Amino acid sequence: MSGPAVVVEGLTKRFRVPRREAGLKAAFAALFRRDYTEVTAIRELSFAIEAGERVGFLGPNGAGKTTTLKILAGLLYPTAGTVRVSGYVPQTRHHGFLRSISLVMGQKRQLSWDLPAVDTFELNRVVFEIDTPTYKRRLGELVERLEIGEVMRQPVRTLSLGERMKCELAAALLHGPSILFLDEPTIGMDVAMQLSLREFIRTYNENHGATVILTSHYMEDVAALCPRIIVIDDGNLRFDGSIEALTRRIRPLRRVSVRAVDLPPSERLAQLGSVVDTGDGRLTLDVDPGRVPEVVSVLVQLPDCRDLEVSDAPLEEVMRELFSRSRADAGTASQPEGAA
Repeated sequence: MSGPAVVVEGLTKRFRVPRREAGLKAAFAALFRRDYTEVTAIRELSFAIEAGERVGFLGPNGAGKTTTLKILAGLLYPTAGTVRVSGYVPQTRHHGFLRSISLVMGQKRQLSWDLPAVDTFELNRVVFEIDTPTYKRRLGELVERLEIGEVMRQPVRTLSLGERMKCELAAALLHGPSILFLDEPTIGMDVAMQLSLREFIRTYNENHGATVILTSHYMEDVAALCPRIIVIDDGNLRFDGSIEALTRRIRPLRRVSVRAVDLPPSERLAQLGSVVDTGDGRLTLDVDPGRVPEVVSVLVQLPDCRDLEVSDAPLEEVMRELFSRSRADAGTASQPEGAA
């Protein structure tokens, strides 16, 4: 395949959604005539992703993330615009396209509930026509890296959420896809399991050169895995670039924190920067980047100074501020001419 792995140009998706009032009378009337409203989930969205990239695809609930992934995976048809994945038009469901992608959704399962995962693995071997030596090699690698040697032989309904998701990933990767669409793969997991899956995804990307498009509400997943993020809100593209670039644009101040026995008085702190927190013996300030050396030199002189840290604002705060600004801009734009 030559060119980008994913190309999206002017993508728009609208749905006709039935609506009715509450009550028996309205329900009876809807049997004969339904009223519909049109909902626009995606609005003229355009971006391209190169082969081998790891990209975070972010946005609030209802932003259009899952709808976009389903279009890229060929599960939904676009209303307008063009999409190409691995050189194919997804909605044609070409055999070569289906072999090149995999969609893993944290809130849905492909594994049979009452059967062991190994049965689904064998089914996928047949469906994707994987020859036996290749199947055994890939399964052995996945079993070793995901540590599912025992759990894959147990009924799926008996597995923990983390164990099930590991088996879901194994089933999705047996045919060797070059593009992975991961929709909330770590949802509901404990911290240890999240770390384990992040490391697996990173290693798989590096070893196989697979393109990874990840949606997640856990910003730790995105910060750990994705050098690039694409942010959408209300179906519109809001940002495309690195986390560092977004942080510099939305929250340019650096965050400086330190633990100390005696903190300076509030008047002195106000001269150093904007106070974020002073609880638990830790002082946290937002500081202009140019003043960081000066502020650090003051803080290191505090009694029993320790755990000094300089960082960017957390990605959660940056995203919250971005969405807040987007909605404020949308509200201003929607005001009638001459409105205050």
